[in-house]
Amino acid sequence: MPQRNHFLKIEQLSDSDTFILFFDAQILVRDEIFIWPRHQLSESLLEASEMVLLEQRGDSAVIAVNMQADLSEYLQAQISPLRSLLFFSDQDEFSLAGRASQLLDWYNTHRFCGRCGNTTQPHAEERALVCVGCSHHYFPRINPCVIVLVVKDRQLLLARSSRFKSDFFSCLAGFIEIGETPEETVIREVKEEVNIDVCNIRYVKSQSWPFPSQLMLGFLADYSDGEIKPEAAEIAEANWYEVDALPNIPSSKISVAGELIQYFTAQVRSGEIAQF
Repeated sequence: MPQRNHFLKIEQLSDSDTFILFFDAQILVRDEIFIWPRHQLSESLLEASEMVLLEQRGDSAVIAVNMQADLSEYLQAQISPLRSLLFFSDQDEFSLAGRASQLLDWYNTHRFCGRCGNTTQPHAEERALVCVGCSHHYFPRINPCVIVLVVKDRQLLLARSSRFKSDFFSCLAGFIEIGETPEETVIREVKEEVNIDVCNIRYVKSQSWPFPSQLMLGFLADYSDGEIKPEAAEIAEANWYEVDALPNIPSSKISVAGELIQYFTAQVRSGEIAQF
């Protein structure tokens, strides 16, 4: 099959293609499965939808679909928030669904040019949108963030967010501002959110995080000074926890926060100090 454009029409589809369906920024799931083979989808559904190529696999492709109507009842499926996949998907599946969500969100929010206000249209060859008036190009963008596990001896600083009604405790996180290095963001965010100072900041790993379109840069940092004082607008609760008495924390299978916590606790339990 010839190389396909990033924005697809129904005549460009293959019978072996698979689809990830979205409606109103939520994903369609049936029996914990969200990747749909073509034979389960009607021609009229696909013809009336917007389709963006995720990846090509030989003659087959995985395609993100933005449906124009709620067809969940017809498909015997449920419309679910993307976050619901965190509880039953593996890393590869979640990553694929996350990419689909990010691309459709970018496509939906760049229908008009920010320079001149004209409409945009898909680029003929690249994953880009082009203004019909001034020809300005819009490519998918990501937002860089830091996520940091602050540690003190055998203790971890974990916090519960004020924004999400959840009993999960996790690492501190925040967006990198213009002109900042990631390490400077770590220092600022920790100070702003819990009023303490940190040192010995070391990078661990990164993760794509599609809520809505972020690149999380994971760090460890050592406590250096101050008393915990949560910023109420951001943090509902923050405390030091011993590695053997942790609260409800994110899974290490999906979340870089969970991986940071798992790594540090494993190092402490083995009698080693976490070093990178």
